[in-house]
Parts: sequence; C-alpha cells; structure tokens
Amino acid sequence: MKSFWVFGYGSLMWRPGFEFIEQRRARIHGYHRSLCVYSHVHRGTPERPGLVMGLDRGGSCDGIGFRVAAEKREHTLAYLRSREQVTMVYREIPCRIRPSGDTAPVEAVTYVVDCQHAQYAGQLSAEDQLRFILQGKGQSGDCRDYVLATVQHLRDMTIHDNTLEHLATRL
Repeated sequence: MKSFWVFGYGSLMWRPGFEFIEQRRARIHGYHRSLCVYSHVHRGTPERPGLVMGLDRGGSCDGIGFRVAAEKREHTLAYLRSREQVTMVYREIPCRIRPSGDTAPVEAVTYVVDCQHAQYAGQLSAEDQLRFILQGKGQSGDCRDYVLATVQHLRDMTIHDNTLEHLATRL
C-alpha cells in the first residue's frame, strides 16, 4: 500500500486535523471554490445557517494537497468523513490534482458539494452571502472567522480570490 493524497480548499487548508507527510499547493480542474453550502452544524444551525465553502462544478481551484502515509489511510478517511459528512452535503470523490513541482497529476480524495442536497445554496448575491456569514455560529465557531481565516490563508499562499477578497473587506 502506498501513500495517498487529500485535497483541501477551505478550512482543511488551515486546520487539516490529520497527520500528513507533506503538503504542497495543488490545483484541481473541473471545480471551483465557492461559498455555496448552508452550514447547519460547524458554522451555523438549521434555524440560523452560516455559509461555508464547497467545490462546485466548473473552472479550477488552487488549494493544498496533503500526502498521507499509507498506514494512516483508514484513520484519516474516518476522520475526514466524520468532519465533512455530518449532513452528507458533500460527496467524497477521487480526483486528479496537480501538486506544485509535479509534472503529472496524482489521485486524491476530496469533497465536492452535492448540488441536489437541501443545503446547497448555489450562487448567492454578495449581500445574501454577507447575511449568512454574519449570522452563522456553530459548533466550530463563527462563520465570519471561518471566511476571514480562509482568505488569510489564501493570501499567505498568494492565491487571489476576488469574491472572497470582496467579502473580507466588508466583514
């Protein structure tokens, strides 16, 4: 058995919560980062949902590829499933990512939004996004802090996301 990769694009970038051998900037094609998930647990409640990131269809996304030791596979996947699959709004999929410095893509595990799920917010206006971000408070904290931490991490990686930068200036 060999090591495997996990692709992170939101809070996994700055709070992975699992052991890894290495981390590298990586890109996935066919999906883009989007505040498109109503959070009912981690950053909101069903009565006052927050808004969190999802990988939505189309485009590409820069994030972090984490290489995990083979012997940590089952433990890591169990942890990720308990974190990402609380309400089943994400689908765990195998995908191809290209870690920085590699000429060939590698297979990775990531979580993409299920567009048929009731928590899928789709493309919201900036005003609606702000409203959900400001009201969201859940088991993992304030939605506002989540968005600002993600933006800061993207800045640290020199990844510019116009939508998130615009929201951050208003938070």
